[in-house]
Amino acid sequence: MSDGVTARSARDAFRSRSRSAADLCRETIARIDALDPALHAFNTVVADHALARAEAMDREFDRWRDAPLAGVPVALKDNLCTRGIRTTASSRMLEHYVPPYDATVVSRLGAAGAIVVGKTNCDEFAMGSSNETSAFGPARNPWALDRIPGGTSGGSAAAVAARLTPLALGSDTGGSVRQPAALCGVVGLKPTYGRVSRYGLIAHASSLEQIGPLTRTVHDAALTLEVIAGIDPADATSAAAPVPQYTAALTGDVRGVRVGVPRALLEQGVDGDVAGAIANALDTLRARGATLVDVELPHAKYAIPVYYLVSTAEASSNLARYDGVRYGFRANPESRISNPDLHQMYARTRALGFGPEVKRRIMLGTYALSAGYYDAYYLKAQQVRTLILRDYEQLFQGADAVDVVAMPTSPTPAFRIGERVSDPLQMYLADIFTVSANLAGLPAISVPCGFTRDAATPKLGENGSSEGSLPIGLQLTGRPFDEATLLRIADAYERDTSWWHAAPPGSDPDVA
Repeated sequence: MSDGVTARSARDAFRSRSRSAADLCRETIARIDALDPALHAFNTVVADHALARAEAMDREFDRWRDAPLAGVPVALKDNLCTRGIRTTASSRMLEHYVPPYDATVVSRLGAAGAIVVGKTNCDEFAMGSSNETSAFGPARNPWALDRIPGGTSGGSAAAVAARLTPLALGSDTGGSVRQPAALCGVVGLKPTYGRVSRYGLIAHASSLEQIGPLTRTVHDAALTLEVIAGIDPADATSAAAPVPQYTAALTGDVRGVRVGVPRALLEQGVDGDVAGAIANALDTLRARGATLVDVELPHAKYAIPVYYLVSTAEASSNLARYDGVRYGFRANPESRISNPDLHQMYARTRALGFGPEVKRRIMLGTYALSAGYYDAYYLKAQQVRTLILRDYEQLFQGADAVDVVAMPTSPTPAFRIGERVSDPLQMYLADIFTVSANLAGLPAISVPCGFTRDAATPKLGENGSSEGSLPIGLQLTGRPFDEATLLRIADAYERDTSWWHAAPPGSDPDVA
């Protein structure tokens, strides 16, 4: 797939018959075969399945010509159920699980003409900030192979950044679409809670997570959201709010837009290169006509402990189903008759099936929900969660209301693989700017806004070690169900910059 291919350009090439769906699919598979052994962005590639669908679309061109994503290759995070295709959540617990149904977003992509080429690597059960908790090994950042791609949707972000696919889906529980998007230099959108159906998403923390697109351009993110958004009878938490034509909102006009900047929140712990890139990005928006407004988020400092109490409590409940009885991994299946101790089988199945990070979060969540500690921890966290939501509500209402809140997506660029594995607290702090949007159920987007150091592309040393620039992301958070404004502002910024054009080292467009 050439360096210039986006979801829109791939679709338009199919529509004009300048490229067949089969050609686009073959190029994608060839790039994955050539580049993914070093990246490990994919857990599963379904080349035959994808090519068969592409050839069928070519034969029925008139049927698919006007589909919004006709002929577009797409990758799916490996916690989205796909009928007949292995879905593992990057866990030994589900290593051989093949769902009998599609997630709603997968069905909607299919109806829109997209072609699924594979399932992407992620943190186990979407628990992590670096993609290092995957049971099948970490995905790697295309900009520097010794660096993390971010988590938990690291494989999806790496696939889009390396030009393996123009579009991928991820899930965002505390920043898991936006943070890897920032660290890999692509666009990542977390919709409002309820905007996109979660049916068929393997549950982690049900009140926090949302499915969202990772793309090269804001237009592609808007196009994808038009396809996957909307109420779903299979998901009681999906919202009945109408789905606008997001691509029509991309006018480039941000005159009069008020951008809130919580400067006090950015004073400590933010890498110097990140702070400089964010300042330049804000200047770009101001030059386009936006007004920058200093704002305060007084309870944002509590977001990390609140998030990790709420999310671990929900994870401990959601993952109770993995007991070796109904589906998935079971320890010592041959001993079902000779060893009738059910509790021993439960314990051994969970001990062998789950990785260290998943076990850590289950234990933390179970503790927070236990008798005598529920009020002190979980209930208190939910109360502070409400205060975090109210902080944003106050900013978005009244005569001095802002339209979006801007801050870095990640306080630092991508760190080295293994650097924080032994320090979970440092790992959790990587989500400091992203978790509030999930706690408050708000939409947020990350767009590329620069690189560390001066060069536009990093130099690589031996074995892919990074010796140069790494991507930086700007995050915008907006009002509930107002993704149109978020996308319009992000698109306006993208028009005045060229960061999205930059390609990682080794992503040779002629590799196919």
